[in-house]
Parts: sequence; C-alpha cells; structure tokens
Amino acid sequence: MLKTALTDWHAAHGGRMVDFAGWSMPVQYDSIMAEHAAVRTQAGLFDVSHMGRLRFSAPEAETLLDRLATRKIAGMPTGRIRYSLMCNSEGGILDDVLVYKLRELDGQERFWMVVNASNREKILAWLQQHDPNNSAGLTDLTLQTAMIAVQGPQAVGVVDQLLDLDVAGMGYYTGQFVQYQGYPLLVSRTGYTGEDGVELVPPAEHAVALWETVLARGADLGFRPAGLGARDTLRLEAAMPLYGHELSESINPAHADLGFAMTLKDRDFVGRDAILAAQQQSDARVRVGLELEGRRPGREECPVMIGEQTIGVVTSGTFAPTLQKPIAMAYIDPAYRALGTTVEVDIRGKRHPAAVVKLPFYSRS
Repeated sequence: MLKTALTDWHAAHGGRMVDFAGWSMPVQYDSIMAEHAAVRTQAGLFDVSHMGRLRFSAPEAETLLDRLATRKIAGMPTGRIRYSLMCNSEGGILDDVLVYKLRELDGQERFWMVVNASNREKILAWLQQHDPNNSAGLTDLTLQTAMIAVQGPQAVGVVDQLLDLDVAGMGYYTGQFVQYQGYPLLVSRTGYTGEDGVELVPPAEHAVALWETVLARGADLGFRPAGLGARDTLRLEAAMPLYGHELSESINPAHADLGFAMTLKDRDFVGRDAILAAQQQSDARVRVGLELEGRRPGREECPVMIGEQTIGVVTSGTFAPTLQKPIAMAYIDPAYRALGTTVEVDIRGKRHPAAVVKLPFYSRS
C-alpha cells in the first residue's frame, strides 16, 4: 500500500489503519462518534493526502481544463476554486474534482486540480489522452505533497492565528499560497464535512510538523485527529456525493442533483451533449435523501420499495450522529421524488419505513 507523509504518525498514535484505494489510511482513532462530534462542535484534523494533487504549469491548461470540465474554467478569477465533474463522451462521471486557479509565490498563475484517490490514475490517463504532448505542463505532485483538512467551527480561527493570515476573509472556495516556516503552503477554504474549515497543502517533508503544530494550537479547544469513518458520516449528513456511490461512470450528472457543477450554456466540453440528452429523460432515477424510522440504517445497495415494486436503491447510508436518526441517499424513480413521499428500505429482507426529505440533511448554522 501507498503511504502518506502522515501514515507512520497515525499508526503510532492509535489510528486503526485500513487499505483505502491502495493507501494505508486511518479509519478511526478511538470513536467515530467522538471524532464526528468534535468536528461539529470544535474541530478535527483529517489526513487527506491520498487525494491526487495535479499541477498545470503552462497557459494552455486553461483551454484543456475548460474542454474537459463540466464547470466553466475559462476566465476563472485568480484565487478561486471550482467544484466540477469530468465526464466521458457518454456523460458518465469519471470523477468529481476541484479546480484551482492560483498565484504561486513566484508570481505566476497556475492551475491545480484535486482528484479522488481511486481515480488518480484514470484522470491522469484521461488528461494525457486529450493532451498527448503535455502542452498544459501537467505534473502529478501527490507524493511530493501532503494535504491536511482542518474542519469545524473553531478551525479557521486557529489556522488564522497560526499563519498570521485572514483566513476567514478569504471566502469559501478560494485559495492562496503563503510562505510558512520557509516553505510554500497552499491554503484553501474547502472541505468535505459540511463544516467551515480549511485544507492545507505543504511539501510532504513538512507534513508531520504542520499536523502536530495545528493539533497543539487547538488542544485547549478540543481539536483531535479524525479518520475516514467520521469523514464519511460527516459528508453524508451534508449530502455530499461520494465517488463510487452517488457518482460513477454509469451515472449521468443530470440525475445527480448537481446542477451547480455544470455550465452548459454557450460552451462545449466532453459529455455535454449526453448531459443535455439526459435532462430530457423523464423516467431516469434521481438522487434523493431518505430518513428512516427506528435506529437501523440502510446501507449501499439496499432496495427502496413501494409495495412489491422496487423503485430505487440506496447508494450511501448511516446512522447520523448529529441528527440521531438513520439517513441515506438513494437513486429512485422520479415519480416518487416529492418531499414527504413514504417508501420502504429493504434491509436484509426486512422492510423499514422511510420518507423522502430535503437535502442536505444537516446544514451548519
């Protein structure tokens, strides 16, 4: 398995290590519920260095990315970050990505992209297929850097003081490079938990020191390391899709309730025609939220039923620690998508009543 710059730290500090997309990652330290609660009330630190970090050093990158991303990249302001999808010509989702346009410390503007760990090789091949001469100046910096997510209501204040930077004033989905301890540090106001926070990208050799410094600065406020388990329950409460569950090459973005991630007017990109065609499909299943009665959560691939009719399938489910109820995301037939519709989730042969509810399940105040 691949190791992040923090893998040994996790193992030495009680992290229960698992294989995740070929990386040795901590799923939890002691309690997923406690780590989840810390992020909702104070802050948690996540090692997300397994995510792919790609850098584009040539001006041609803008044209390439605009041709491949569902979101408009051409003319993107410096310092902005955009959530986008990358699709094949049939409209299947290859990955969901973050595209950054940044001014680096040498004064030059460059694009960066963060991709899912499980899709890094696929996206690299896709980019190379569409730019065989590498005119965009693509470099894979995943192993040369680390990525630390500091998430929670206390996160921004602590990072602000640590970096002597107005992090709160940066605005959501913006990023910038700063000089910290003699090295370039990317600071981005992004996250995958439904809470406020930042993601920090240092050179790999500085990751442990930065991680320990943030933990120490936040110790009195209840900062704690958190693993993949809490990351999943947090993102599910926030109804953030996960590749391989709510997103895949068999799912068209038109059905995933991600209209904000697509700029369809007055531009062309790979998959656009297929997305437009899918928008006209009246019978295709769509992504919805479900709240289940009782305490038992529905899990991935549990059928969603009305009577003896299977109308959909659960893609992700959990017992939501913040809400204290089982929740799930599912793709169901559009005739049953109205809020309040009563359905049943088949969990190992037993039916559990559920209702279609508005997404997200949780929004921070």
